[in-house]
Amino acid sequence: MKKILHELNYIKMEDIVEIPVFVLSIIPAIFFKIYTCIFKKKIWLVCEDKNEARDNGYCFFKFLREKHPEEETYYAISYKSKDLEKVKALGKTVRYGGFFHWILYFCCKYNISSQKAGKPDAAICYVLEQLKIIKNKSIFLQHGITINKATWLFYPNTKMRLFICGAKPEYEYVKKYFEYPEENVAYTGFCRFDDYHNINVNKKQILLIPSWREWIASKNEYSKKYEDNSKFTNTEYYKKYQELINSPKLIKFLEENDLELYFYPHRNMQKYISDFSTSSKKIKIVTNKNTDIRQLLIESAVMITDYSSVALDFAYMKKPVIYYQFDEKRFREAQYAEGYYSYRDSGLGTVKNSLEEVEEELESIYKNNLVMTTKFDEAHKSFFELHDNKNCERIYNEIRKI
Repeated sequence: MKKILHELNYIKMEDIVEIPVFVLSIIPAIFFKIYTCIFKKKIWLVCEDKNEARDNGYCFFKFLREKHPEEETYYAISYKSKDLEKVKALGKTVRYGGFFHWILYFCCKYNISSQKAGKPDAAICYVLEQLKIIKNKSIFLQHGITINKATWLFYPNTKMRLFICGAKPEYEYVKKYFEYPEENVAYTGFCRFDDYHNINVNKKQILLIPSWREWIASKNEYSKKYEDNSKFTNTEYYKKYQELINSPKLIKFLEENDLELYFYPHRNMQKYISDFSTSSKKIKIVTNKNTDIRQLLIESAVMITDYSSVALDFAYMKKPVIYYQFDEKRFREAQYAEGYYSYRDSGLGTVKNSLEEVEEELESIYKNNLVMTTKFDEAHKSFFELHDNKNCERIYNEIRKI
């Protein structure tokens, strides 16, 4: 009950607006449930972020429609999303958070999402599930490989029916520390990994994709404890990345080698995108509104990030990663405690703490023609024991076991 009361502190106006829709959907949901029982229909409800169809949710929905059209499958997405039409071309859609989304949420056999909050309304559904009014049917495809001690993903806080893992060490870590029943955790690889084979890489393209900072993006009573975030441009995050995309040395390197760098901040930081600017035509500042991140990941030859687990997608594709960690101490204190993954010792990337070190490493990578080391190959085999295009198939089979 304490957890529920704590969650109620985070209820927003949009959650309150959702309550009438939730209430009105209850009676129709009862009749629809009876219908599904009589005709033995098992509904697969799939989603990710309400505005997107670009992640594990979309990849799995596409797999279901192409390989298992016999399944009764729906995809929940905002009808204002730029991705709506491509989802409609595959199969049935429902408006995210809408009346029919609620009915399907009550009646589905499986509620599948790449987001923990992949439901008509995260706050209301959390209360319903914690009070056991609604049985938790969540299949968590994940947005990225869990590498930190993310307590909000522990079983007592989620009660998720199936937690999908993308790497072997992650699987062992979640099983050991996240308190899930053993059958609730599966190592299958991620849905989107199916698209990471036989790819065409643009060797002239670099991706700069830093993670978010919770104390900046989600301001609360504790935020000022870590730094002055009263204005985004006061933060070290802003200053460091603004410095990087305007570095004379970096710009000269890009120009001399005819390279392009795409700067794509984490989704939670893109609301500050207008504060960033660059003097170089070789550097593109992009967001999820004008760019498909999956294509950037597949096409780019080198990644510069900080703590983002998306680096492991890059490593999965056997491409070099540079971790630029200028605020490691603060990040560990304010956001994520360290988990099983050591950025320095993993063998899947190199850690740098200054802009000068990042620039030197980037030049070194291109000087060596993007060739990966033997140490990387050994680390890759250990981390990704499953490395094929059968990930969606394995996930489908695991879900069918429930």
